[in-house]
Formats: sequence, structure tokens, C-alpha cells
Amino acid sequence: MLELDHFNHGLLTPILAYLMSFIGSVLGLRCAVHARSSRWPGGWLVAAAVALGGCGIWVMHFTAMLGFSVQGMTLRYDVPMTLLSAAIAIVVVWIGLSIVVRVRREILALPIGGAITGVGVAAMHYLGMSAMHVGAHVEYNITLVALSVVIAVVAATAALWFMLHVHGFGATLGAAVIMGLAVCGMHYTGMAAMSAQHGNHGAVTKGVEPVQLLTPLIMTVTLITMMLIVLVGLAEVDAPSRRDSGADDEEALADSGRSWPRLDPYSEAPRQAPAPQQPVPTAVSLRAASRAADQPGRSPR
Repeated sequence: MLELDHFNHGLLTPILAYLMSFIGSVLGLRCAVHARSSRWPGGWLVAAAVALGGCGIWVMHFTAMLGFSVQGMTLRYDVPMTLLSAAIAIVVVWIGLSIVVRVRREILALPIGGAITGVGVAAMHYLGMSAMHVGAHVEYNITLVALSVVIAVVAATAALWFMLHVHGFGATLGAAVIMGLAVCGMHYTGMAAMSAQHGNHGAVTKGVEPVQLLTPLIMTVTLITMMLIVLVGLAEVDAPSRRDSGADDEEALADSGRSWPRLDPYSEAPRQAPAPQQPVPTAVSLRAASRAADQPGRSPR
């Protein structure tokens, strides 16, 4: 049995992994808030899926894997499979968001969306593990694997619930703290299920070393994260002016098939339609009212 080290660089990688999960969760939740206040939420849902699935889940996974090592073995990664795992993370989060948006009954949408997203996130994790070639025979404890899948489903369901109900920025930060812990807990539970034994010593380990993936990963993640921060930041600045300008037609929005109410990103309640304006009295209406007052029993025409 080979010795596995999940903290090869000490606490650096788990702290960085949690930080990435936290940042991705904050951005994803804020994108979801703005999706609820937008007439066309599709773009915001894609942004939320990239933020949470890409940054908050997949980047967290890969960052934590940088601190993983197997005694006496060189780790290499299959690049296409690694990128496929990233795509799966983004797509399953988008599917879960789409379900809770389109299905009007939350009691059905949350379990279905959470189950699909959670199983997809677990599949992303183990696909990413399969993309890691260590030159050894790898086995998994089925009990811990099942536990990691359960954690993933619960975490995904909680994330979708937060995206439906969290409004204020302070609440977003608190929800992101919980989501970051859940995602990291799922990852390290899955890693604890892994064990490795000596394999074929003559086999050639294919793929690229983690360091070779590190530079393009940092550049890509930094660029995408900055773009999301700018996007969310501009929306946060613009939200008060949109709130002051009044709400759009709520009935047309309800008939459009989207179940989320139009929300103000800075309010805890759906925006209310402005009260109908009273007609302004005119000179003609005032003279008619005066004649009616002078002649009881007659109503003005």
C-alpha cells in the first residue's frame, strides 16, 4: 500500500482551495440575484454557472489536487479529460439553475435540480481523479464514495436554495462560507476514499505534470474571475438606479414561464409595481363639478 499525502504543501493548498470556492460562490450567488431582477436572466444564469461550477467547484478541486502526492510516484494529468471535467461542472450547475427557474413548484425543482447537479459534481470529481495518472493501481472505498456523493447532492441542493432565497450582500457572504465548506468537504471525503498500490513499474505515465497546467490555469481563472467581478460590480452599481426607475410589467413576466419573482438586489422582497396615478383635474372637469354642486340631483356629464 502506497502512502498518500493530501497536504503536500501544508495548509497552503486547502486554504487556497477554500478561498477559490468562496469567491466562486459569492460571484455565483450575486449573478443569481441579478438573474432574478433581469428581464432576460439567461446570460446571468450562464455567468452563475461559470462562477460556481467553474471557479467555485472545479478550480477548487484542481487547487486542492496540487497538494496531493503519492509516495515515490510522479503525478501527470490527461489534459482533455481534465478540461472535460471542468465542462461537466459548469454544465451541471447550469442545468440545476435552469430547472429551479423553469419549474414553478420549488418543492419539486429543488430535489430534482439538486440531485442532478450533485451527481454531476461528484462525476466531475471522479473524472478529474481518473485524469490523474500516478503509475499505480488505484482503488476506492465504496462507502466513502457514496458519502461523498450524498454530500455533493446536499451541497448542490443547498446552493440552489441559496440562489433562490438569498438577497442581501451580507446574506450572500454567509451563504458562500457554508457553500465553500460543503464543496471542500465533498472533495476531501472523496479523496479519503482513495487508496493506491504498486502497479506495473515498467508502465510509462502519460500526461503533463501539474506545474505545466498551473500557468495556463492561473491565467485563465484570473481572467474569467476578473471579468465576473467587473460584471457583477457594474450590476451592483446600476441596481439602485434601476430600482428607482420602477418595476416593469409583472404580469407579462409571470406569463413568460420564469418562476422567479423580479427582485431588487438590495431588497428582501419582490419589487412592487407602482401605484396607479390619479387623473389630474382639468378646467373642464372642475367646471362640471361646480355646476353639479350648484344644481343638486344632477350629475356632471
